[in-house]
Amino acid sequence: MADEPKHVDPFKPQDPTIPGVTGNAARIRPAPQPPAPLGQGYQQRAVAPSQNIFADPRVVIAVAVTAVLLLGFGLFWHSHSTSAEVTKPAEGITAAVPPPAAAPAAAAEPTKPVPIGPGPVASAAELAKPWSSKRFVFRAPQTADDVPALVVHLPGNVYWGISMREPFGSCEMRYITDMAQIENEYHYTAAHPMVVDPCNHAVYDLEKYGPGPNGVVRGAIVSGAGVRPPLAIEMKARGNQIVAVQIEQ
Repeated sequence: MADEPKHVDPFKPQDPTIPGVTGNAARIRPAPQPPAPLGQGYQQRAVAPSQNIFADPRVVIAVAVTAVLLLGFGLFWHSHSTSAEVTKPAEGITAAVPPPAAAPAAAAEPTKPVPIGPGPVASAAELAKPWSSKRFVFRAPQTADDVPALVVHLPGNVYWGISMREPFGSCEMRYITDMAQIENEYHYTAAHPMVVDPCNHAVYDLEKYGPGPNGVVRGAIVSGAGVRPPLAIEMKARGNQIVAVQIEQ
């Protein structure tokens, strides 16, 4: 009986036959054994180190404290170095030192009102000593001009008043009681106080008489280039008051 052909399953194709290869027992090797599954202990050894480091609360606290200390030290060092750079003056530049506070100025004494004539301008007590004097203002009735004036107690109980404005000028004269000052500034040796003109350096002696437009008048020029004696102001003593009456015209 002839060999019948083998039934071939179209859905299960046969392996190809390769001469020298197919059916060679030397080339047929058993399939390798699958690797044994890892044990539970190995898994624990592989995972435990990382889990144990951060699971320990002491390690976490130590790491946090170290980080805080490093951050605080860094901030302190930065602020200290920055403030040092700001406050340190540049080389070659001297830091400005504020001047000491000035002492408060002493309160000025209130000035006494100057008497105005015609009328009482001084008291006998104020002019008790020879060569004592007092300033006042004489308001001329004819011109309403306030003339700076002076009354002097001359030896012999005489009260003499004069205008302190130089004759025919505007310079204000001075009454000097320091004889050394008269000699140093006006080069005149005086034995008693003098009236002087700082503008023309004239020296007037109230004990001597000099020529005036209406006759002789006290205050002769003893040094310098004056024009005439100072304008006279008539003075009278009325009880305890010294009164200015009128000014020379």
